Amino acid sequence: MKILLTGINGQVGHALLPKLMQHEVLGLAREQLDLSNQQAIIQIIQAFKPDLIINPAAYTAVDKAESELEMAHAINAIAPQILAQEASKIGAGLIHFSTDYVYDGSKKTPYAETDMTNPISVYGKSKLAGEDAIRASGAAHLILRTSWVYGAYGKNFLNTMLRLASERDALRVVADQFGAPTSAQSIADGVVQLVKQIDLKNASGTYHFTNTGETSWHGFTQQIVHEYNQLQEKNGLPILKVAIENIAAISTADYPTPAARPANSRLDNSKLQQTFGFNLPAWQTGLQQVIDGMRK
Repeated sequence: MKILLTGINGQVGHALLPKLMQHEVLGLAREQLDLSNQQAIIQIIQAFKPDLIINPAAYTAVDKAESELEMAHAINAIAPQILAQEASKIGAGLIHFSTDYVYDGSKKTPYAETDMTNPISVYGKSKLAGEDAIRASGAAHLILRTSWVYGAYGKNFLNTMLRLASERDALRVVADQFGAPTSAQSIADGVVQLVKQIDLKNASGTYHFTNTGETSWHGFTQQIVHEYNQLQEKNGLPILKVAIENIAAISTADYPTPAARPANSRLDNSKLQQTFGFNLPAWQTGLQQVIDGMRK
C-alpha cells in the first residue's frame, strides 16, 4: 500500500512512521509539507498518488490559537478539506485525527460519537470544521478523536511534568478536568491494526480512539511520578525530586489559561470495539509502556 503520512515530527506521526515501513510510505515533516499551503498539498498528492493518507499533523497550540485564528483554521480546517477532496479524486482513503475539544465538557458521562459537539475554544472549533469538511468531501475516511496525547518524543504533558518533578519539591496540578491520557505509541499501534483490516468504504465515519479508563491531570501526574520512580529504583537510579504527597490538587479556576478546556474529556470507545474488534489499552498501561521505553 502507498501511504502518505503527514506530521512525522509530531508525536503521533513520529510514533507511526516506523510501524508502517512494510508499506511504501512517504513521510513528510512540516518543512517538507506546509499544511497552510493548499497548492503544496495538492501537488504532493497528485505526484505520489497514495492509496491511503494518514494525517496526524495539526495546529495544536491550544492557547496560542486564540490569537492565531487564521493559522489554526488553515491547518486544522482547510488542510483536511483539501486532503479529503484530493483523496476522493484519486480513490484514496483518509485517516484523520481529531480531538475531545470538539465537545464543551458539560456532559456528566463519557461522550459518544452521536453526542452534540459544541467546541469552546478556537482550537476546538478549527478541528470540528476539519471534521465537517472531510465528511462533506465524499472521501472514504476515518476520523479518530483522541485526547490528552503524550509520548516520549516531543513537547507534551508527560515530558513537562517529568522536568518539573525533577526540579521542584512541590507541584500544583488541575484536578477538576477528567479524561483519558492517550499515548502516541498506543495510537500508532491502534492505527496499524486499522490499516491491516481497513475497509474504509464500509467503515467510514467518526470513532473515539483513546486509551481506556479515566483520570484527572492531577491523577495523571501522580501516576507519572509513581511509574518513573518505580523504574528508577528498579535500576538503582535517582528518583524524582518531588514526592507524590507534595503534588497538590487545584481547580481550573486556580490555573487560568487563554483557551477554555472541557471539564469532561472522557470519550466512549464502544463504537471502535464494535466495528473493529479492539480497544486501545488502559491509560495506566500506555503510560507504563512509554516510561519503560524511555528508560530503554
